[in-house]
Amino acid sequence: MAPGSRRAWRAAAVLLPPAVAGAHIGPAATWLPDVRRLLFPGLSGTGHRRHIALTFDDGPDPASTPRFLDALDALGVRATFFVLGENVARHPALAVETVRRGHELAVHGWTHERPWWPSPARDIAGVARTAGTLYDVTGQQPRWYRPPYGILTSGRWLAARRAGLRTVLWSAWGRDWTAEATPESVRALVAADLRGGGTVLLHDSDRLAAPGCWRSALGALPGLVDGCREAGLTVGPLREHGPAWEPPPDPHRPAHPARAHEGAGSR
Repeated sequence: MAPGSRRAWRAAAVLLPPAVAGAHIGPAATWLPDVRRLLFPGLSGTGHRRHIALTFDDGPDPASTPRFLDALDALGVRATFFVLGENVARHPALAVETVRRGHELAVHGWTHERPWWPSPARDIAGVARTAGTLYDVTGQQPRWYRPPYGILTSGRWLAARRAGLRTVLWSAWGRDWTAEATPESVRALVAADLRGGGTVLLHDSDRLAAPGCWRSALGALPGLVDGCREAGLTVGPLREHGPAWEPPPDPHRPAHPARAHEGAGSR
């Protein structure tokens, strides 16, 4: 976690009553890779040992996402895109095109906010609104949720449960959002942590990162996929990551998430 993020969490912990701060911030410890890998392998994205789940965050972005769709077509690979609801609402045709090409859309939230203060109602409304928008636009119910910045709080966990979504973070990433990232650095960072059954996090947009940084992820894709295949691993979306990846049943989940967000605000 970046130094500024740590300072903000400490400030929130001081200003909030201890019990409230602990309940809200406690799950954020899963942001740490060792904690996830050892204690929460499902949250880390651990699936079938011969499969790699390829995932992208922050789209759809008309300036960059189509380039990823074309590159994935050329590689014969499908992936899971964790999208922001506000972006889907702005670019519904791109969301439809992503699904038409065989990819999977998942929930990344309505906006990309850091959860410094507890707001379960906002979390529930934002996740439900995004899931409902995806259903409205594509006719498919999303199955997965990844919180913005990978920061899981009690409110976000509850929001995912209420929407019938399974929360998935990652086991390897390329730090492709930085201005210093290159295709070579992204490949090296992913390879350092990636094992069979792992989940890779990349980004198909630079709207929340260094301008043009998506090119480093795009350029790394062929080498990443070739490396996995040379190791005898298949690459695909989370839906192909193994039988254990069925979301748990939730009695609160509406039959049609599109109806759950009616009248719900994004904040």
